[in-house]
Amino acid sequence: MRAQRAARPRRPVVDLTDEEARRALPLKWGTVPDDVIPAWVAEMDYAVDPVVMDAVRGAIADGVTGYPLERDPALGEAYAGWASRHFGWAPEPEAVRPVVDVTAGVRLAIDVLSGPRGVVFPTPGYNAQHGLAGITGRLEHLLEVPASADRAEIDLDRLDRLFRDGAQTLLLTQPHNPWGRAFTRAELEGVRDVVLRHGARVVSDEIHAPLVLPGAEHVSYLAIDGTHDHAVAVVAASKAFNTAGLKCAQLVVPDPAARRLLDAEPMSRNDSWSPLGVVAARAAYDDGDPWLASLVERLDQQRSLLGELLATHLPEVRMRPLEATYLAWLDASAYGHDDAAAVALERGRVKVSDGASYAPGSTGHVRLNIATSPERLTRIVERLATAWT
Repeated sequence: MRAQRAARPRRPVVDLTDEEARRALPLKWGTVPDDVIPAWVAEMDYAVDPVVMDAVRGAIADGVTGYPLERDPALGEAYAGWASRHFGWAPEPEAVRPVVDVTAGVRLAIDVLSGPRGVVFPTPGYNAQHGLAGITGRLEHLLEVPASADRAEIDLDRLDRLFRDGAQTLLLTQPHNPWGRAFTRAELEGVRDVVLRHGARVVSDEIHAPLVLPGAEHVSYLAIDGTHDHAVAVVAASKAFNTAGLKCAQLVVPDPAARRLLDAEPMSRNDSWSPLGVVAARAAYDDGDPWLASLVERLDQQRSLLGELLATHLPEVRMRPLEATYLAWLDASAYGHDDAAAVALERGRVKVSDGASYAPGSTGHVRLNIATSPERLTRIVERLATAWT
C-alpha cells in the first residue's frame, strides 16, 4: 500500500508548453509536425520534479560525467526504502543491481538465468519487448488475451499448457502496458502456482509500479511467498519521473545464487548505465514522494476526464478499465477503421500508438497517452472524434 512521508508538502505537477515539450522531449514531440499533437510514446508532458533536476544539476556541476560504480550500495538502499514506504515490501538492498534500462534488464535476466527453451509473452504486450525471446535465442510463445475482454487477465490454463509444451520463462509486465492493469495478489499467486508446477522462471517488468491509480495497488511478484528462487523484478524510477534518457534501471534479484551468476558475467553483458541516471534514481527514491503524490492525483483526474470525453465524443470506443499507468488501451473498431492510428494521424492530426504493434494481427486498437494537460487531452479526444466518426 502506498504510504507518503507526512511531513513533506506536495510539489505541484507543472505542464510543459508545446515549445517546452519540443525541447525537452525530442522523440515524442520533435518527430511530428507542429500541427500534430503527440500522444504516443510513454513520456509525460510535465516538467521533471525539481528535486530530481536539482540533484542532476548538482552532479553535473561536480563533474559527475565518468563511469558509474559497478555496485552502488546507496542505490540499493534508496530503492529498498522507497519500496518499503510505497508497497509495504522491500528487497534486501544487496539484491539490487543497476542496468541501463528495463528492457536491457529483462534481456540480461533471460540470457543468464532462464532455461534455453521458450518465453511466454502475454499479448497485447509492450511492443519493445516483442522479439526478446528470439534475441536471446529462445522461442516466443504468445499468450493472447481476447481483444473483447473488458478486464484483461492471464489465462492460467493456457499458461499451464505453454509450460507443458516446453516454455520455461514467463515475461510478466505488471502493472501491465498496454492493458493498464494492476494484477491482484490472488492473480499473482495463481501465476506462481503454475510456474512452480513446471519449474519455470518469471521475469517481472515492474517499471510502472509507481503509477498505480486510486482504487488499485501494486503487489510486486517478489512479494508473493515462494517466488524468490525463480524470479527477478526489473524496476526503475524513470517512467514515473520522466528520466528515461538518463539511463538507469535496476534488477531486483533476491536469490543469492542468481546474483552470483549475474555478477560472474563479463562486463559486456551489462554496462552503460549512467552515473547521472543513478543520481536521478536516488533522488527520486529518497525525496520524490511529494511530487509523485501530485502526479498520481493528476493522472487520476486525467483518467476521469478521459472517460467523460469518450462518453461525449466517442461513445462507441471501448476502454479497458485504467488501474495503472498513464496509457489507455482503446478499442475503436466500432468506427470501422482497421488502422485507427493512421486515420487519427491523417485526419485528426493526433499521433497515437498503433495497437497492432502490441498485438500483432489486431485491428482497430490504439494506445493513448493521457499524461498531458487537461486542455490538451480534451483537444486530443475531440480530434480523434473528428478523425474516426
